[in-house]
Amino acid sequence: MSIHPTAIVAEGAVIPASCTVGPFCTIGPNVVLGEGCELVSHVVLDGHTTFGARNKIYSFACLGIAPQDLKYAGEPTRVEIGEGNTIREYVTISRGTAGGGGVTRVGSGNLIMAYVHIGHDSTIGNECILPNGATLAGHVTVEDYATLSANAPVHQFCRIGRYAYIGGGTTITQDVMPYSLTSVERNNHAYGVNKIGLQRRGFTAEQVRELGTAMRALVGGKYNTTQALETIHEMIAQGAGGEHVKYLADFVAASERGVIK
Repeated sequence: MSIHPTAIVAEGAVIPASCTVGPFCTIGPNVVLGEGCELVSHVVLDGHTTFGARNKIYSFACLGIAPQDLKYAGEPTRVEIGEGNTIREYVTISRGTAGGGGVTRVGSGNLIMAYVHIGHDSTIGNECILPNGATLAGHVTVEDYATLSANAPVHQFCRIGRYAYIGGGTTITQDVMPYSLTSVERNNHAYGVNKIGLQRRGFTAEQVRELGTAMRALVGGKYNTTQALETIHEMIAQGAGGEHVKYLADFVAASERGVIK
């Protein structure tokens, strides 16, 4: 394996021969790397932290570090990271807490840009994009294919629905509906379907149209949330809404914090 002589690797760490560990990295005794991982330089891996294959971690990232939670008392909580993630400079990912389930999870194929913070007990899905300075408090869920923009803070216990897009600098204090566009430029409101993002992900014109109809019921101002859900369920009953429309309705109905509309 390729481990730079200035790196510090604790006894007990698991590092396959296919990995590359660059200068001045520090790897704790309970860290497990998957095949083909690359640590560029000055990376800190701590705690009970496991990685899948082919993750690339850039300089000064600190992963598996203790949570920023005053209740944390040193319990052996975890971070679990999937495959093929790109984790850029100065990213911090805190391990879980006993009161929050004990695990912070990051899926596969994500692009996590510089200075992103992923707080304790958060769950990130697959193929997400978290740009520079996005800040996720503890217990945040980001579903598959969601995209945040730069400097977007997310309040604890919020959910970001799949395929959602959040504009730069937008403060998130409630759940963000799947498939939606949400931006501070629209007074922190959702204002429609993430049409371009859905097209890029292979959604058909009919699927985008159906989601647009459902989204207008939710954000158009004509109905309250209960009435909008009734309208969407009627749509589904008439065969005019597919699986994605149903998922949108289920997400909104299950929200405990309320959704941004």
